[in-house]
Amino acid sequence: MWQNPTAMNILDDSVQLISATCPACGLLCDDLLVSNSTRISVKNGCQKSQIFFTQAASNTSPSMFGVDCDLDLAVKAAAKILHVSNHPLFAGLGTEVQGMRSVMALAEKTGATLDHMHSESTVRNTLAMQNSGWQTTTLTEVKNRADLIVAIGTDIVTSHPRFFEKLVWNADNLFNKTTPEVIFLGATGNTSAGISPDGHTPTVVAAETQDLPAIMSALNAMAHNKKLDAHEIAGVRLTELKAVLEKIKAAKYAVIVWSAGCLKITHAELTVQSITQLIATLNENTRVTGLPLNSGDGDSSINNTSAWLSGYPTRNRFNVHQRGGEFSYDTYHFSTQQQLNNCDALLWISTFNAYTPPSGVAPTIVIGHPDMQFTQAPDVFIPVGIPGLDHAGTMFRMDSSVALPLKSLRKQALPTLSDVLRQIETLLA
Repeated sequence: MWQNPTAMNILDDSVQLISATCPACGLLCDDLLVSNSTRISVKNGCQKSQIFFTQAASNTSPSMFGVDCDLDLAVKAAAKILHVSNHPLFAGLGTEVQGMRSVMALAEKTGATLDHMHSESTVRNTLAMQNSGWQTTTLTEVKNRADLIVAIGTDIVTSHPRFFEKLVWNADNLFNKTTPEVIFLGATGNTSAGISPDGHTPTVVAAETQDLPAIMSALNAMAHNKKLDAHEIAGVRLTELKAVLEKIKAAKYAVIVWSAGCLKITHAELTVQSITQLIATLNENTRVTGLPLNSGDGDSSINNTSAWLSGYPTRNRFNVHQRGGEFSYDTYHFSTQQQLNNCDALLWISTFNAYTPPSGVAPTIVIGHPDMQFTQAPDVFIPVGIPGLDHAGTMFRMDSSVALPLKSLRKQALPTLSDVLRQIETLLA
C-alpha cells in the first residue's frame, strides 16, 4: 500500500488526540491528529506541520529597544508612534482572518498602507487576472476529476508537501477517475513526488526558469496551430513540447499548476498570463483549468479579507486625510519596498513564522511570533500567540473556496494579534 513518505506518525494509541487544521501551507490539511499534551505531537502531518505544531515560544516578554517591559507600556508606546505618524506602513501581515480584520480597522484609523510579505508573488497572479481574466479550479475538483497534472516551474511538494498524496494519488473521489499522469515542465526539486503508486514515472521536461517565457510563447503558438521554424526552444526540443500539448488536449480534465513565487524573473506576470492564455485557448476544444499555488503566511486569507472590507487586495491604503476617506490601490507604489522610503512608521506583523522586518529608518513596531530574533531591536516588540497553535482563528485555503477553523492546542499566556491591535486602536480613539 502506498504511503506518504513525508507523513509523521509518531504517536501510540494511549495518547489522546484531537483533530486539527494545519496552517503550515495553503492546502490547510484538516485530517491531522494532534495531542494537546505539554509536548505536542502530530499524526498524519508532513514535515512542515511537524515543525509548526512542535515549535516553542521562547520569548514571551514585550520589549522597547530590546529592554523588557510590560504589555501596557509596549501598547502605549506603539500607539504613540502611530498617533504622530502621517504615513504608516503595515507590512508582513502574516496572520489569519480575524487578525486581518483588526489590521484593517487600525488601518482606517491611521491611514496606513497595507502590504503582505509575499505580495510580490501574489501581484504577479493579480495582474494577469485583472488584465485578461483566468480559468482556475479548486482543490476538490483536482481531487475528484483531474487525470493530468502539468506543473510549470515548480515541483509543487516543496511548498505544498501533501499535494500528490491528498489530491492526485487519492483513491476516494466521486467519479472513479483514472490514476492521473504527471508532467513537470521546467520544475526543479523533488520531481520523484510525481511517481504514481503503481510506479509510473512522471514526464520531466527540463528547462531553466528564465526560459519559461519563451517556452510558454511557443506552446501558445502551437495551440493556435502556428508553424514554428525551429527544432528547439530554449534548449527544449519542439517534439517534447508538442507531446506535452497533445497530452493536455487528450486529457478529460487537465490541471496546469504554477507557483508565481517560483517565477523569479523579470515581468513574471507576463509568463503567468501566457499560462492562463494557453488554458483559455485549449478550453475551446477540451477541458483544461489552472491552479495557482500560494506562498503562505496567510496570504490567501489576508487578500480575501482585505478585498471584502476595502474592495482591494493588499497594496492598498486608507486615505484618512482626505474628505470622505476611502481605500486606494497601487500594485507598485504601495509595495513594502517603495513605502519603506516614504513611510514615517512601520508596523510589521508575522505571527505564523519568526520573520523579522526589513531594515528602515522609520520607527518600527513589531507584533508577532514569540521566537523572533533581531539584529537591531525595534522600537517596540510585542510577542503574540501563534494562530492554530496558541489560539483559534479562521483561514482560507489557497483556492479561496473553503474557510477552515484553526484551533487552540496549548495553553499560552500570550495575547492574540487582535487583542493587541484593539488595545492600540482604543488608545487612538
